[in-house]
Amino acid sequence: MTEIKFAWSALGGDPVRLARLTTVPREGVLPARLPVRELARACVGACALAAAELAARRAGLAEVPGVRVDDGAVAAAFHSERHLRVDGRAPVTFAPLSRFWRTADGWVRTHANYPHHRARLLGALGLPADAPVEEVAARFAERSALEAEEAVYGAGGLAVALRTPKEWQAHEQAAEVAARPLVERERPTSAPARVLAPLDPAAAPLLPAAGLRVLDLTRVLAGPVATRTLALLGADVLRLDAPWLPEHPDQHADTGFGKRSATLDLETDRDTFEELLKSADVVVTGYRPGALDRFGLSPEALFARRPGLVVAQVSAWGAYGPWGGRRGFDSLVQVATGIAATEGSAAEPGALPAQALDHGSGYLLAAAVLRALTEQSYDGGGRWVRLSLARTAHWLTDGIRPTAATGGAPYEGPEAWLAETGSSLGRLRHALPPVSFTGGPTDWARPPVPWGSDSARWR
Repeated sequence: MTEIKFAWSALGGDPVRLARLTTVPREGVLPARLPVRELARACVGACALAAAELAARRAGLAEVPGVRVDDGAVAAAFHSERHLRVDGRAPVTFAPLSRFWRTADGWVRTHANYPHHRARLLGALGLPADAPVEEVAARFAERSALEAEEAVYGAGGLAVALRTPKEWQAHEQAAEVAARPLVERERPTSAPARVLAPLDPAAAPLLPAAGLRVLDLTRVLAGPVATRTLALLGADVLRLDAPWLPEHPDQHADTGFGKRSATLDLETDRDTFEELLKSADVVVTGYRPGALDRFGLSPEALFARRPGLVVAQVSAWGAYGPWGGRRGFDSLVQVATGIAATEGSAAEPGALPAQALDHGSGYLLAAAVLRALTEQSYDGGGRWVRLSLARTAHWLTDGIRPTAATGGAPYEGPEAWLAETGSSLGRLRHALPPVSFTGGPTDWARPPVPWGSDSARWR
């Protein structure tokens, strides 16, 4: 329970609440050299406790509903993108150019799932759009890992040199990350206490976020996991994307449960966004720090228009230090922070058994939003919460003590935590939500819809 206590404390939670939480450890889930199982359990447990706390507040319950965290459910959820099936078809999780490459002195990992990132990667290497993998490999083999990292980044692409834990600790960004709390929490404005409509304590299921409006400006993967969780808990989540930046269909299907999806050009249709913001309760962003500022979406600008807002942000490297403005993804953060070196061998780098930095940060971000809403119901004020994948990685590598890999209930695979549902996207097999408390929801109220198929307005 030590790691759950730490996560709950990072969220500002009352330690008394922890007595309402029980765990079901299972042997063999999320096996790794690093304590991935413990991190995953802590992030989901803290999120479930935050949901139960808000439910108790709104329903006038004498005590917080009991929370149960099952390692099997957590493991299935942390592999949700892998378990997804659309009419029986398995998803494609990484494009051919999203992989490790040998360099003249080591390794580099690239991320090129999106067409524009692929184009920038090839441009940085001086290759045409139809260049075969063999030519890409040859170009990387001519350069040092750090040279390749800087060249691709300079072209607007994504590549990170493999670093050992010691090499990362010597990096200026690592020091900046380690100096921050796991969850950054601020109260930047004054505002009246939030009035939350009471919930019927006999309602089934009990939805702590019912009636709350969430603007979802996120992309793969941590941000969408957070907003998917808020949708599970009853929030009206409206995801907004630029019309020219479609999401990968499989990733959208995996993280779109419970949400609506619309496109909006912030360059030409700012009025529509302002109308949405007028009655929004929460804004969640998952782009690199500063990327949305020119649209009036910096936290400071949002609070100037809506002082009682909850603004939640997640990024790869944090909004500070020399890498504060860089793009990034879970796989790249693993490579930079020494995780890939730790999980690999002398022959080649490795990886965590799941995109645990993304999923863990996503559940922590949802928990931070839920706790912020509970706090606002007592003393008002705007709330600004921030997480970074790099800070979650620091917690994994330097802050969690591994427990014995053996012991606990048997784990016989994910089937008990998978479900099927019909949708306009096809027949979906998906992982059930791991966030569980007595009386709470056990599945999403609605399946995902096609990307951009809804109107940019509240229900």
